[in-house]
Order: sequence, then C-alpha cells, then structure tokens
Amino acid sequence: MTGSLAQQVAIVTGSGRGIGRAIALLFAREGAAVAVTARTRSEIDETAGMIAAEGGSAFALAADVTNPAELKRLVEETTTRFGPVDVLVNNAAHSSNAARLWEADPAEWWRCVEVNLRGPFLCIRAVLPSMLERGRGRIINISSRSAGIASPGRSEYASSKAALVRLTDTLAAELEDSGVAVFAVHPGRVPTAASVRFMASGVGQQWAEIAGATLKAMEAPPERCAELCAFLASGAADGLTGRFLSVFDDVRRLAARASEIQRDDTYALRLTK
Repeated sequence: MTGSLAQQVAIVTGSGRGIGRAIALLFAREGAAVAVTARTRSEIDETAGMIAAEGGSAFALAADVTNPAELKRLVEETTTRFGPVDVLVNNAAHSSNAARLWEADPAEWWRCVEVNLRGPFLCIRAVLPSMLERGRGRIINISSRSAGIASPGRSEYASSKAALVRLTDTLAAELEDSGVAVFAVHPGRVPTAASVRFMASGVGQQWAEIAGATLKAMEAPPERCAELCAFLASGAADGLTGRFLSVFDDVRRLAARASEIQRDDTYALRLTK
C-alpha cells in the first residue's frame, strides 16, 4: 500500500478498540505494517482482521505493557515479520474506579500508574536501541488533558498522564540530534463505558464543574487522534519533538513554526508565574 507511512513498521499498544484501533487502521491505510497489541486477544484479532480486509498488513499479538518479557517477544515478532520498528504509539491505558485519593484502593491506584507510565517506559526501552542504531524513529505517547488540570476522583490517572508528558520532553532532550522524535498527545475526550460511569459519579460531577464549559468542547472522535498520530508518524512534525500536542491544535501550522516553539519552550507542561 502507498501513503504517508509507506514502508514503515509500527507498534500500536492498546489497539483492540477505541483510539488505538483507529490509529492502527489509519496507519495501515497510509501504508504502514502494524503490530496490533493489547491484552484481550479477541479484540486485537478483530482489529487485525479489519486491516487485512482493507488490504493492509497487520498481525495481532497479545501483550501486557507492564511485562518486559512479553514486550521483548512483541518487538522480536514484529521485526521478524515486518522489519525494525519505525513508530511506537503508546496508547494502552488504565483508569481505576472513581474515588478520592484517601478512599482509593492502593493496589488499583498503583496499577493505573504502572500501565500508564511504566508501560510506555518499558515499550520505549524495547524499541529504542534499534531506532538509535538506525538513526531514525518516532515515539508517540497518548496522554490526556488531565495531565494539565486538577482531576478530582482521578488522581492516579492525572498523575500518570502528567508524568508521561514529562517523560516525553525529558526523553526528547536526551535524544537530541539522534534522529528519533518523541511526542505527547492529548487525544480529546473520547466517550467510553468507563468515562460514562466516571461522569455519573459524584467525583465525576465535581470534575465536570472544574472543566466547566470546555467539557463538551473537549470531545473528539478517535479518528481525530488517529489523524494527528499519522501526521506525527510521517516525520512532517519532527521539529516539534518533545512537545505536548492536542487534536485541537493546527499541527501543520505548528510544524511550520517549530523553531519558534522550541525557542520559546511552548506546548509543554511548565510552571507559570
């Protein structure tokens, strides 16, 4: 297949449904060979089947992003089937039941941090050596608007997503002049069964009051995030490496202003005075 991602090999975590599925489908339509992975086998088989039905290249392999051995197998299998990984999308995420911090289950709270932060860390470590050896690659970390605002009842989710943004810009600084770009992405608010349950809870209503009138404006279909990720994966925005970008940004315009954005250190998670 031809397209902006022709000849590229991508791993998309959490691609059995929702945002991850939309990203995997669009990447394949743009010519990438895609490793579809998540913990639920039936869902990733369905995603891979959808790609195959459209004439794309994909295979499904179940893996837990917090398990280094399973990730090693994923990267090895992807490389054997398609070649070295060019693009990693860290989309797999977890959110525990809505609860104030002192009422949250500690194990469940920490599981969210493990999936949302340790998972991307381990995935990056699994693909980065090959990217550095070849002098090219792109890593896209799916974060959240919760990274930048108080999120009552979701302290584990907001904390892990904020940390993922900081991981992104720190890694970008470490990768300077390496040929590997890394981005954090706010995908918009995509309604899911979990988010509907959260919004119906008392703490969800409190969060909605904080978000105010912007809550509705934050909604976006998963395909919108997929389009942003495909643009970043194409290399057209490598000058924005380390930046925290949103589906609501005009990223093509931002890419043309990349040197100015890097100089002014904007589109980043920073303290203000």
